[in-house]
Amino acid sequence: MPGVFKYKLGINEFSSNGSNLLKSLLAEFIGLLLINLFGIFCCLHGTATMISFTFGLIVFMVVASLGHVSGAHVNPAITVGLLAVGKISFVRALLYIVAQCAGAVAGTGCVKALIPEAQQGTLGMTRLAENVLPMQGLGMEFFLGFVLVLTVFGVVDDNKPDSKIMAPLAIGMTVVFGHLAGIKYTGASMNPARTFGSALLSGIWENHWIYWVGPILGGVAAALLYVQTFVAPEPEVDLAERYRTHADEKEMARLDGKRDLA
Repeated sequence: MPGVFKYKLGINEFSSNGSNLLKSLLAEFIGLLLINLFGIFCCLHGTATMISFTFGLIVFMVVASLGHVSGAHVNPAITVGLLAVGKISFVRALLYIVAQCAGAVAGTGCVKALIPEAQQGTLGMTRLAENVLPMQGLGMEFFLGFVLVLTVFGVVDDNKPDSKIMAPLAIGMTVVFGHLAGIKYTGASMNPARTFGSALLSGIWENHWIYWVGPILGGVAAALLYVQTFVAPEPEVDLAERYRTHADEKEMARLDGKRDLA
């Protein structure tokens, strides 16, 4: 029992695969740095459509290039969703979120350093539109987090290996349509760390809690729903094919002289 507890908590992360953990944290840091850097660049001059596609495309690039390192969560809502269903340990999840927030701050800091002060505006801060009530904003961010995490679980389902090929595109396009739908109301954060980076360096904390609570609750709801209801069934095993393959392996072993099967 103590061993199981340590495994779920993630204490073993430091002893068994410390170097892999550090690589994963670096990947999460770089991923958010790039998302905030290029996303906020566009926020400073682009239209709602331009901003939507910029965030979607940079997420697509990050998932495609870094997914094999850390899983490319690059979003606390995804990380907490995976934690809620036991797909990641508590310690790794906590460290991922710290790395994500640090990366977001670094990305926003790069924008602040590279863009003239007169053009920085609010550094891409996501805020509720006029007349949008906090609970309405919370509901919008809930569903934005929900649809994103539902997409993630759908394309990385172990019983749907073919869907993994399109995972980066599917996730990126979900970010695109999420922004297209919600950017005029809440700024369409979908990502607590992305908003945290802008809030910290702009000093704007108004209704900041919405951008954490909404996407994370939506992510947890989507994760639980998918695992309990929508997970794909395991593919049926063709017994004839299995026995034929086993016989072929035995024959190859005999021909190679590895063992006497006569």
